[in-house]
Amino acid sequence: MTGSERLSIDGVGIELRRIEAAAGAHGPAPTLVFLHDGLGSVSTWRDFPDLLAAAAGLPGLIYSRPGYGRSDPVTLPRPLSYMHDEARGLLPALLEAEGIDDAILIGHSDGASIALIYAATEHGTATEHGQGRVRGLGLLAPHVFCEPRSVAAIEEARETFLHGDLRRRLAKHHDHVEIAFSGWNGAWLDPGFASWNLEELLPQVRAPMLLIQSEDDPFGTLRQLEAIAAGAGGRVDRLILRDCGHSPQRDRPRLTLAALLGLITAVTDEATSE
Repeated sequence: MTGSERLSIDGVGIELRRIEAAAGAHGPAPTLVFLHDGLGSVSTWRDFPDLLAAAAGLPGLIYSRPGYGRSDPVTLPRPLSYMHDEARGLLPALLEAEGIDDAILIGHSDGASIALIYAATEHGTATEHGQGRVRGLGLLAPHVFCEPRSVAAIEEARETFLHGDLRRRLAKHHDHVEIAFSGWNGAWLDPGFASWNLEELLPQVRAPMLLIQSEDDPFGTLRQLEAIAAGAGGRVDRLILRDCGHSPQRDRPRLTLAALLGLITAVTDEATSE
């Protein structure tokens, strides 16, 4: 597993890690782009991106958003539009800087929401495939609206951060642990965030999607997946897991990897046959 690097995007230092395509890969291929959750970073993905990229024979890119991991800090409080801001600012700039015009986005939680927003805004971008820059989306525990269950779990996380060991555990992954936690926690617990909703964007997301979530996810109900499937402008497949928490890639890695590999194979085969 290669180490992380830093890249300056519009004057902001961004931590990233590149995964090279498997030896023997031929011709242009999509890049797997990994978007972490609201407390995540490059390192919290562990080796899952490497395993998926190796199985798919594709290159990968993992990055930490500002305020997370080894990326530069941000000023708090985060605006309630922070996911929209990331999807419409840093993400397209990063893909442009890395020369990625053909991507499969793998997003977890907040990262899944950012992937959806980006796919909705980029679906019409012309490429050699006649589609947008996003060829497919693998979304782990996505959310498109704020639920009471989410708020309750985030309140509990705050107590664990203040009085338990969450700060210590997060400090292993973040240079600015207070910013990483409070930026996310403060936004979600702001009363104004109760109206946060992405459902009106879903018809613009035309790339095929795979949604993976636990039936026992403490941060959201399966209504999230139902809303995405009902509103999306393209094909949507779902995998509902048991005995799993909020992180399918950690709690059920084999099932999650196999399902994502199925999505990747399907969308790359479609492009080959066009």
